[in-house]
Amino acid sequence: MTTITKTLQATLAPPTAHKQSKLNDLLETYREGLQEAFDAGASTMSDVSDIVTPYDLPYQAKAALCNYVPKLHKTYNAEELDDEHPIRLTNQAAKFDHSDERKYEFTWWVPRPGRGTNFWIPLRINPEQKDLWHDLVSEDAKAGEIRLQKHRKNWVLHVTVEYPVEKPSTDGDTTHIGLDIGETALITGCALKDGSPTDPFVCDGSRAKHLRKEMHTTLKRLQERDASEWRIEDRFSHYQNALTDIVEKASRHAVEYAKQFENPVLVMEDLTYIRERLDYGKYMNRRLHSWAFARLQGRIEDKATEAGIPVEYVNPAYTSQTCHSCHRIGRRDSQAEFRCLHDDCHVSTFQADINASANIAQRVDPWGESVPLDKAERDDSPRDGSGCDTATTHCETSSPQQMTLAVFQESKPSASDD
Repeated sequence: MTTITKTLQATLAPPTAHKQSKLNDLLETYREGLQEAFDAGASTMSDVSDIVTPYDLPYQAKAALCNYVPKLHKTYNAEELDDEHPIRLTNQAAKFDHSDERKYEFTWWVPRPGRGTNFWIPLRINPEQKDLWHDLVSEDAKAGEIRLQKHRKNWVLHVTVEYPVEKPSTDGDTTHIGLDIGETALITGCALKDGSPTDPFVCDGSRAKHLRKEMHTTLKRLQERDASEWRIEDRFSHYQNALTDIVEKASRHAVEYAKQFENPVLVMEDLTYIRERLDYGKYMNRRLHSWAFARLQGRIEDKATEAGIPVEYVNPAYTSQTCHSCHRIGRRDSQAEFRCLHDDCHVSTFQADINASANIAQRVDPWGESVPLDKAERDDSPRDGSGCDTATTHCETSSPQQMTLAVFQESKPSASDD
């Protein structure tokens, strides 16, 4: 068995004025405690506890703060806090109920400080996640962190859940399928048959690239005009919803592609330890950082696991500059073309992304090509500077959640950089 992690999302049904007031008080108090603990530089759970204990917060929120604030300093190196931080709660707040007889079948027991102050509130769930909500109520799925975010007049609840699935396995000969994640080509897939690239596919990334560029331009103009925060948030959410849709469709496409082969194994680059060593200038870096390569990898892995397809991760060094046929270093003079420099190799030029995905697929074989890890600092990007299409972000635990406006704003250059 293996475990999958997903995030369930629900919108709180319009609360009464009394419940709305309680929610607002909870949010305001939580952010005050968060700000004080952050400003004090609290770097341990004990330090945070000393600060937030006097606050009128439920114990689930205080415990979450004790875990979260040290990470802001140690993990995220945060210099300041965003004003729109959600309320974080430990999984002890994951108390839900279900009844077919209600208009809103699922309800949440909202935690409040003190005895007898909690209250039930109905949830508008995503119908596609209904089975997981049932599993959460029956405890067949295990709840993780809970986040409650206010968006203008709406309250949105995010619940991280873990649930077991059968571990994918293969019998007999496997078909290794390399997936190269990029920007111009969102996904390039290539299966290996007898060591040769077979029936590759390309998922175009032009729509996502256009949306990201348009999002940056639109938000910049709104901020220059001093537009209201809700309008900026609304436009950002619009673009993030569109990008999330692209991620979901592209990841589904990749898994459907794999299903056509016998005993498929998906292979992707392990980006966990790759440092941000390449600098293409502030404009290209902004585009890189605003596109979550790790999110796409995570969604591919989720869907593959559900389909019973194993996923492997391999060393990413040199995938763009190695010939898939002779396994020697060549040149990638542009984003589109790889050139092998060796006369005794039958490959002269090859489509660069397909060449890279074939290399990725080959590396899952321990008897195949090997790349020394101590040489991973080599610039593996195209020589024309289009290496922005190479994923160099850190690989994170899979999560379908979207980028927040705060994270996007942190990655933007200042006005003088454009």
